[in-house]
Amino acid sequence: MALTKPRVVQLIVFCAVIGMLLAVPDAPPWRLTLAATVGIWLVASAAAAFNCLVERQIDRRMARTAWRPTARGDLSDLQALTFSLLLGAAGALLLHVEVNALTMGLTLATFVGYAVIYTVILKPLTPQNIVIGGASGAMPPVLGWAAMRNDVGPEAMLLFLIIFLWTPPHFWALALYRSEDYRRAGLPMLPVTHGSRFTRLHVLLYTLVLFAGTLLPFVQGMSGRLYLAAAVLLGLRFIAYAWRLWRDYSDALARRTFRFSIWHLSLLFAALLLDHFLRPWTG
Repeated sequence: MALTKPRVVQLIVFCAVIGMLLAVPDAPPWRLTLAATVGIWLVASAAAAFNCLVERQIDRRMARTAWRPTARGDLSDLQALTFSLLLGAAGALLLHVEVNALTMGLTLATFVGYAVIYTVILKPLTPQNIVIGGASGAMPPVLGWAAMRNDVGPEAMLLFLIIFLWTPPHFWALALYRSEDYRRAGLPMLPVTHGSRFTRLHVLLYTLVLFAGTLLPFVQGMSGRLYLAAAVLLGLRFIAYAWRLWRDYSDALARRTFRFSIWHLSLLFAALLLDHFLRPWTG
Protein backbone atom coordinates (compact mmCIF):
# COMPACT_ATOMS: atom_id res chain seq x y z
CA MET A 1 0.00 0.00 0.00
CA ALA A 2 2.84 2.40 0.83
CA LEU A 3 4.36 1.86 -2.62
CA THR A 4 1.18 3.07 -4.31
CA LYS A 5 1.38 6.55 -2.71
CA PRO A 6 -2.31 6.44 -1.76
CA ARG A 7 -2.68 10.17 -1.00
CA VAL A 8 -1.31 11.15 -4.42
CA VAL A 9 -3.32 8.49 -6.23
CA GLN A 10 -6.46 9.58 -4.37
CA LEU A 11 -6.24 13.02 -6.01
CA ILE A 12 -5.54 11.43 -9.40
CA VAL A 13 -8.62 9.21 -9.17
CA PHE A 14 -10.74 12.11 -7.92
CA CYS A 15 -9.82 14.17 -11.00
CA ALA A 16 -10.52 11.18 -13.26
CA VAL A 17 -13.98 10.70 -11.73
CA ILE A 18 -14.70 14.41 -12.22
CA GLY A 19 -13.87 13.93 -15.91
CA MET A 20 -16.29 10.99 -16.07
CA LEU A 21 -19.13 12.88 -14.43
CA LEU A 22 -18.65 16.01 -16.56
CA ALA A 23 -18.62 13.96 -19.76
CA VAL A 24 -22.30 13.01 -19.48
CA PRO A 25 -25.39 15.17 -18.88
CA ASP A 26 -26.85 12.85 -16.26
CA ALA A 27 -25.50 10.19 -13.91
CA PRO A 28 -23.09 7.90 -15.82
CA PRO A 29 -23.62 4.11 -15.99
CA TRP A 30 -22.48 2.77 -12.64
CA ARG A 31 -20.74 -0.33 -14.02
CA LEU A 32 -18.72 1.65 -16.56
CA THR A 33 -17.83 4.26 -13.94
CA LEU A 34 -16.72 1.63 -11.44
CA ALA A 35 -14.61 -0.25 -14.00
CA ALA A 36 -12.96 2.96 -15.24
CA THR A 37 -12.28 4.19 -11.70
CA VAL A 38 -10.72 0.92 -10.55
CA GLY A 39 -8.73 0.52 -13.77
CA ILE A 40 -7.26 4.03 -13.59
CA TRP A 41 -6.56 3.57 -9.87
CA LEU A 42 -4.66 0.32 -10.54
CA VAL A 43 -2.49 1.80 -13.31
CA ALA A 44 -1.81 4.98 -11.30
CA SER A 45 -0.81 2.84 -8.31
CA ALA A 46 1.47 0.79 -10.58
CA ALA A 47 3.17 3.99 -11.79
CA ALA A 48 3.68 5.12 -8.18
CA ALA A 49 5.21 1.76 -7.24
CA PHE A 50 7.51 1.88 -10.28
CA ASN A 51 8.55 5.41 -9.29
CA CYS A 52 9.47 4.17 -5.80
CA LEU A 53 11.59 1.43 -7.38
CA VAL A 54 13.44 3.70 -9.80
CA GLU A 55 14.08 6.41 -7.18
CA ARG A 56 15.02 4.14 -4.25
CA GLN A 57 18.59 5.49 -4.10
CA ILE A 58 17.41 9.10 -4.24
CA ASP A 59 14.67 8.42 -1.67
CA ARG A 60 17.28 7.20 0.84
CA ARG A 61 18.93 10.63 0.80
CA MET A 62 15.72 12.60 1.36
CA ALA A 63 14.01 12.93 4.74
CA ARG A 64 10.60 13.16 3.07
CA THR A 65 10.96 9.81 1.30
CA ALA A 66 13.49 7.79 3.32
CA TRP A 67 10.64 5.83 4.94
CA ARG A 68 9.46 4.24 1.70
CA PRO A 69 9.75 0.42 1.66
CA THR A 70 12.05 0.39 -1.37
CA ALA A 71 14.33 3.01 0.22
CA ARG A 72 14.45 1.11 3.52
CA GLY A 73 15.09 -2.20 1.80
CA ASP A 74 11.90 -3.76 3.21
CA LEU A 75 11.05 -4.96 -0.29
CA SER A 76 13.43 -6.26 -2.93
CA ASP A 77 13.67 -4.73 -6.39
CA LEU A 78 12.06 -7.84 -7.86
CA GLN A 79 9.14 -7.66 -5.44
CA ALA A 80 8.49 -3.99 -6.19
CA LEU A 81 8.79 -4.53 -9.97
CA THR A 82 6.50 -7.57 -9.90
CA PHE A 83 3.94 -5.70 -7.82
CA SER A 84 4.00 -2.73 -10.22
CA LEU A 85 3.68 -4.90 -13.32
CA LEU A 86 0.80 -6.92 -11.87
CA LEU A 87 -1.12 -3.79 -10.89
CA GLY A 88 -0.52 -2.19 -14.27
CA ALA A 89 -1.50 -5.31 -16.21
CA ALA A 90 -4.67 -5.78 -14.14
CA GLY A 91 -5.67 -2.15 -14.64
CA ALA A 92 -4.97 -2.21 -18.38
CA LEU A 93 -6.93 -5.45 -18.84
CA LEU A 94 -9.90 -4.08 -16.91
CA LEU A 95 -9.93 -0.88 -18.95
CA HIS A 96 -9.66 -2.77 -22.25
CA VAL A 97 -12.40 -5.29 -21.46
CA GLU A 98 -14.89 -3.17 -19.50
CA VAL A 99 -14.24 0.40 -20.74
CA ASN A 100 -12.61 1.00 -24.14
CA ALA A 101 -9.28 0.72 -25.93
CA LEU A 102 -8.80 4.51 -26.08
CA THR A 103 -8.92 4.85 -22.29
CA MET A 104 -6.56 1.91 -21.88
CA GLY A 105 -4.09 3.39 -24.37
CA LEU A 106 -4.19 6.87 -22.83
CA THR A 107 -3.79 5.45 -19.33
CA LEU A 108 -0.78 3.35 -20.32
CA ALA A 109 0.71 6.36 -22.13
CA THR A 110 0.28 8.34 -18.92
CA PHE A 111 2.07 5.55 -17.02
CA VAL A 112 5.01 5.79 -19.43
CA GLY A 113 4.99 9.60 -19.26
CA TYR A 114 5.20 9.64 -15.47
CA ALA A 115 7.21 6.52 -14.63
CA VAL A 116 9.71 6.71 -17.49
CA ILE A 117 9.82 10.10 -19.22
CA TYR A 118 9.42 12.20 -16.06
CA THR A 119 11.04 9.99 -13.40
CA VAL A 120 13.91 8.49 -15.40
CA ILE A 121 14.68 11.21 -17.97
CA LEU A 122 13.38 14.65 -17.02
CA LYS A 123 13.64 14.72 -13.22
CA PRO A 124 17.44 14.32 -13.04
CA LEU A 125 18.05 16.36 -16.22
CA THR A 126 16.32 19.76 -16.05
CA PRO A 127 14.80 22.18 -13.52
CA GLN A 128 11.82 22.38 -15.86
CA ASN A 129 11.10 18.71 -15.13
CA ILE A 130 7.86 19.40 -13.29
CA VAL A 131 6.60 21.73 -16.05
CA ILE A 132 7.16 19.24 -18.89
CA GLY A 133 6.37 16.18 -16.81
CA GLY A 134 3.23 17.88 -15.53
CA ALA A 135 1.50 16.78 -18.73
CA SER A 136 1.26 13.26 -17.31
CA GLY A 137 -0.19 14.51 -14.04
CA ALA A 138 -2.79 16.53 -15.94
CA MET A 139 -4.20 13.51 -17.78
CA PRO A 140 -6.68 12.04 -15.21
CA PRO A 141 -9.77 14.08 -16.25
CA VAL A 142 -8.98 13.30 -19.89
CA LEU A 143 -8.92 9.59 -19.01
CA GLY A 144 -12.26 9.91 -17.24
CA TRP A 145 -13.77 11.77 -20.19
CA ALA A 146 -12.48 9.16 -22.66
CA ALA A 147 -13.93 6.38 -20.51
CA MET A 148 -17.44 7.79 -20.86
CA ARG A 149 -17.36 9.10 -24.45
CA ASN A 150 -14.60 7.12 -26.16
CA ASP A 151 -13.13 10.39 -27.44
CA VAL A 152 -11.22 13.42 -26.17
CA GLY A 153 -13.21 16.63 -26.54
CA PRO A 154 -12.20 20.27 -26.03
CA GLU A 155 -13.84 20.28 -22.59
CA ALA A 156 -11.50 17.49 -21.48
CA MET A 157 -8.52 19.48 -22.75
CA LEU A 158 -9.64 22.49 -20.68
CA LEU A 159 -9.52 20.28 -17.57
CA PHE A 160 -6.09 19.08 -18.68
CA LEU A 161 -4.90 22.68 -19.07
CA ILE A 162 -6.05 23.66 -15.57
CA ILE A 163 -4.10 20.83 -13.90
CA PHE A 164 -1.11 21.43 -16.19
CA LEU A 165 -0.94 25.08 -15.08
CA TRP A 166 -1.65 24.19 -11.44
CA THR A 167 1.19 21.65 -11.13
CA PRO A 168 4.26 23.98 -11.13
CA PRO A 169 3.13 26.35 -8.33
CA HIS A 170 1.82 23.37 -6.36
CA PHE A 171 5.07 21.43 -6.61
CA TRP A 172 7.46 24.38 -6.33
CA ALA A 173 5.82 25.41 -3.05
CA LEU A 174 6.85 21.98 -1.74
CA ALA A 175 10.30 22.18 -3.34
CA LEU A 176 10.98 25.53 -1.64
CA TYR A 177 10.83 24.15 1.89
CA ARG A 178 12.38 20.82 0.82
CA SER A 179 15.19 22.35 -1.24
CA GLU A 180 17.98 20.92 0.94
CA ASP A 181 16.51 17.46 0.46
CA TYR A 182 16.67 17.87 -3.30
CA ARG A 183 20.17 19.35 -3.10
CA ARG A 184 21.43 16.32 -1.14
CA ALA A 185 19.73 14.00 -3.63
CA GLY A 186 21.43 15.78 -6.55
CA LEU A 187 18.16 16.66 -8.29
CA PRO A 188 18.08 19.92 -10.31
CA MET A 189 14.86 21.30 -8.87
CA LEU A 190 14.26 24.99 -9.52
CA PRO A 191 15.05 26.22 -5.96
CA VAL A 192 18.36 24.33 -6.13
CA THR A 193 19.45 25.55 -9.57
CA HIS A 194 18.01 29.08 -9.60
CA GLY A 195 17.45 29.96 -5.95
CA SER A 196 14.50 30.68 -3.72
CA ARG A 197 13.52 34.16 -4.98
CA PHE A 198 13.53 33.09 -8.64
CA THR A 199 11.33 30.11 -7.78
CA ARG A 200 8.94 32.23 -5.71
CA LEU A 201 8.55 34.65 -8.60
CA HIS A 202 7.65 31.76 -10.89
CA VAL A 203 5.13 30.46 -8.36
CA LEU A 204 3.44 33.87 -8.45
CA LEU A 205 3.52 34.09 -12.26
CA TYR A 206 2.09 30.61 -12.66
CA THR A 207 -0.74 31.32 -10.21
CA LEU A 208 -1.68 34.36 -12.33
CA VAL A 209 -1.70 32.28 -15.51
CA LEU A 210 -3.58 29.53 -13.68
CA PHE A 211 -6.21 32.05 -12.58
CA ALA A 212 -6.84 32.96 -16.21
CA GLY A 213 -6.94 29.28 -17.16
CA THR A 214 -9.54 28.45 -14.54
CA LEU A 215 -11.91 31.03 -16.09
CA LEU A 216 -11.92 29.28 -19.47
CA PRO A 217 -14.65 26.72 -18.63
CA PHE A 218 -17.01 29.65 -18.00
CA VAL A 219 -15.86 31.53 -21.11
CA GLN A 220 -16.28 28.40 -23.23
CA GLY A 221 -19.78 27.77 -21.86
CA MET A 222 -18.84 24.57 -20.05
CA SER A 223 -19.85 26.01 -16.67
CA GLY A 224 -22.04 28.70 -15.13
CA ARG A 225 -21.90 31.43 -12.51
CA LEU A 226 -21.54 29.07 -9.56
CA TYR A 227 -18.26 27.71 -10.91
CA LEU A 228 -17.12 31.20 -11.92
CA ALA A 229 -17.60 32.48 -8.36
CA ALA A 230 -15.65 29.54 -6.93
CA ALA A 231 -12.85 29.92 -9.50
CA VAL A 232 -12.47 33.64 -8.73
CA LEU A 233 -12.48 33.22 -4.95
CA LEU A 234 -10.11 30.23 -4.95
CA GLY A 235 -7.85 31.83 -7.55
CA LEU A 236 -7.54 35.11 -5.66
CA ARG A 237 -6.74 33.19 -2.48
CA PHE A 238 -4.00 31.22 -4.28
CA ILE A 239 -2.58 34.44 -5.73
CA ALA A 240 -2.56 35.98 -2.23
CA TYR A 241 -0.55 33.03 -0.92
CA ALA A 242 1.87 33.29 -3.86
CA TRP A 243 2.26 37.07 -3.38
CA ARG A 244 3.06 36.66 0.31
CA LEU A 245 5.45 33.84 -0.52
CA TRP A 246 7.30 36.05 -2.98
CA ARG A 247 7.46 39.09 -0.69
CA ASP A 248 8.09 37.52 2.71
CA TYR A 249 9.22 33.90 2.51
CA SER A 250 9.14 31.37 5.31
CA ASP A 251 9.10 27.58 5.29
CA ALA A 252 5.83 27.64 7.24
CA LEU A 253 4.20 29.82 4.60
CA ALA A 254 5.49 27.55 1.82
CA ARG A 255 3.90 24.57 3.61
CA ARG A 256 0.60 26.40 3.91
CA THR A 257 0.75 27.36 0.24
CA PHE A 258 1.40 23.75 -0.74
CA ARG A 259 -1.51 22.50 1.37
CA PHE A 260 -3.84 25.18 0.03
CA SER A 261 -2.93 24.28 -3.55
CA ILE A 262 -4.39 20.81 -2.97
CA TRP A 263 -7.58 22.31 -1.58
CA HIS A 264 -7.64 24.76 -4.49
CA LEU A 265 -7.75 22.03 -7.13
CA SER A 266 -10.11 19.79 -5.18
CA LEU A 267 -12.64 22.55 -4.46
CA LEU A 268 -12.34 23.99 -7.97
CA PHE A 269 -13.25 20.66 -9.57
CA ALA A 270 -15.95 20.01 -6.97
CA ALA A 271 -17.49 23.40 -7.87
CA LEU A 272 -17.30 22.54 -11.55
CA LEU A 273 -19.11 19.28 -10.89
CA LEU A 274 -21.75 20.90 -8.69
CA ASP A 275 -22.33 23.59 -11.32
CA HIS A 276 -22.66 20.89 -14.00
CA PHE A 277 -25.48 19.07 -12.24
CA LEU A 278 -27.27 22.13 -10.82
CA ARG A 279 -27.43 24.22 -13.98
CA PRO A 280 -30.49 22.43 -15.43
CA TRP A 281 -32.41 23.64 -12.35
CA THR A 282 -30.75 27.01 -11.76
CA GLY A 283 -30.40 28.07 -15.39
